[in-house]
Amino acid sequence: MEELATKLLEEGIQKKVVSPGKGELSTFPDGTKVIFHYRSSLCDGTVLDDSRTMGGRSKPMELILGKKFKLAVWERVIATMREGEVADFTCDVKHTALYPLVSQSLRNISAGKDPLEGQRHCCGIAQIHSHHSLGHCDLDQLQANPQPLVFTLELMEVLTPGSFRLDIWAMTDEEKLEVVPQIHVEGNALYKKGDVKEAAEKYHNAIACLKNLQMKERPGDECWIKLDLMITPLMLNYCQCQMVQGQYYEVLDHCSSIISKYEDNMKAYFKRAKAHAAVWNETEARADFAKVVELDPSLGLSVAKELRAMEERIRSKEKEEKGRYKSLFSYDSNALATATTVRSRVPSRSFFKSGPILKQHLRVAVLI
Repeated sequence: MEELATKLLEEGIQKKVVSPGKGELSTFPDGTKVIFHYRSSLCDGTVLDDSRTMGGRSKPMELILGKKFKLAVWERVIATMREGEVADFTCDVKHTALYPLVSQSLRNISAGKDPLEGQRHCCGIAQIHSHHSLGHCDLDQLQANPQPLVFTLELMEVLTPGSFRLDIWAMTDEEKLEVVPQIHVEGNALYKKGDVKEAAEKYHNAIACLKNLQMKERPGDECWIKLDLMITPLMLNYCQCQMVQGQYYEVLDHCSSIISKYEDNMKAYFKRAKAHAAVWNETEARADFAKVVELDPSLGLSVAKELRAMEERIRSKEKEEKGRYKSLFSYDSNALATATTVRSRVPSRSFFKSGPILKQHLRVAVLI
């Protein structure tokens, strides 16, 4: 450990152990996955980022070593830690110059955005010397005036290569093709269990995996079509999950996209018909249901059931609306009776015709 500390000092890194870890120090070969919490601070104690609070939740960082992570110093210091260890690392400017860009990506991820949103298509060094805003005042200041930073890391878990599934971004093209069928099966199992949201996430990940590969092919080419045929059933499963969660307009968009490419896709028509029915597009729903029966006559009974359910919902809605309008335009009998009583107390026109009495009432009116 003393040798490691000496090497770190020579590299412009000071390590202070806050809480010792347990077990032996790992060798950390390339491909090792490390899971850790981090807090990044200025040397005066000002906190820039904290994985325990970023985005309103506590989510540790997951990093695969040897994948050329932009902030190389994190890989360097992690290799000196044991599982469970907490340590402060004060790093010279030469190690922290790219932190503003890394922080921007981490903040985007925590907000559910594209990690590269707001970054220009140039190398990290070029971005440092540009005057392009990163969208965060503290990061803009740090980019304009690089300075040493303190990284407080807590190493939660170390996973050896082969003991975990790689994240999609870290996979080769071959690995992505191999993992998609597994993700598909996992999504199906989750849906059957009723874990619809988790199933949707699985399907979405598999689709993203294939879309990433498809982007490298020319639209319409054999490989592009092959990938699209793999994407379509996953997209239909994803639509089913969104249907259950009430995201009908998203279902309409995705199914319409499928139908524009595959006009004989009965499942896309069926799901789109149900989505139309759910948002009261009766004409469109009937047209899609008719197309379903045309493509697969054996589904006539299922379609008839869906049509009856839609018609019942429509009748129920119309009845509800009629009741609402009736109460809106009907007279309140009590209010009408009150108005009649008040009117009866108002002196009649003949009453005011008598001279003395009329003058008397006029005098009272003036006094009032």
